[in-house]
Amino acid sequence: MGIKKVQANTPGRRHATFDDFADITKHTPEKSLIVIKKKTSGRNSQGKITVRHRGGGEKRFIRIVDFKRDKFDIPATVAAIEYDPNRGTRIALLNYADGEKRYIVAPANLPVGEKIMSSKNLVEIKIGNCMPVEFIPAGVAINCLELEPGRGAKVARGAGNAVFVMGVEGKYAQIKMPSGEIRLVKKECMCTVGQASNADKRHITLGKAGRSRHMGIRPTVRGSAMNPVDHPHGGGEGNQSIGLRHPKTPWGKPALGVKTRRKRSSTKLIIKRRAKRK
Repeated sequence: MGIKKVQANTPGRRHATFDDFADITKHTPEKSLIVIKKKTSGRNSQGKITVRHRGGGEKRFIRIVDFKRDKFDIPATVAAIEYDPNRGTRIALLNYADGEKRYIVAPANLPVGEKIMSSKNLVEIKIGNCMPVEFIPAGVAINCLELEPGRGAKVARGAGNAVFVMGVEGKYAQIKMPSGEIRLVKKECMCTVGQASNADKRHITLGKAGRSRHMGIRPTVRGSAMNPVDHPHGGGEGNQSIGLRHPKTPWGKPALGVKTRRKRSSTKLIIKRRAKRK
């Protein structure tokens, strides 16, 4: 992927940057692997808004992506690298030897025509192959890592993300996360060799509010710009401090920097917490 700039013939395009899609080899999705994405605008089954600032956006299809990679010991050929509007990474279309087709999250630099495989045993350490984390040498970048065996990939699925194996001891492997956190996962957890594709996505500048609306993101209003009836930070003439010891959510709960992790059984698997924000 590359980043391209366009002629600044309007204010909205002056600072905007765009994806050049140079790594895309197929522009229409596989019909058997898509479903219609239904819009909820952040509302639950009762019609109440549970996620704010959602709504509108372009119509799109959901690509059914295989996060479990549970088709073991059957070779697959990378048929195409495609764009997925629902995630930052690219997706790869695999044609298996038995005729089945599946999408996976495409690792960076995965070439079309490459033969890859998923196995519960040791296979060649090359980009796109999937195997338990116990077989990955220390220092090799991996993506789409499971946290529980058989539950599907949960970690390092985003654009440009990767985790690194620090070592394997006993029942667990030590993993360094993108945040810097070091934690244990069971050595039977599956992972894919390589860094997740499209690392340049972080450098794209939207340039105007309309591009956010196309993505289904509605405007966010500062609490301090509201009235006191609408937000704990509201009220006052002109710019005012919030007038509270600590920031709060619109519902009066503590916000910004408050610890949200409750007692969880997985806490004991964290060896080193991620670095604190400065």
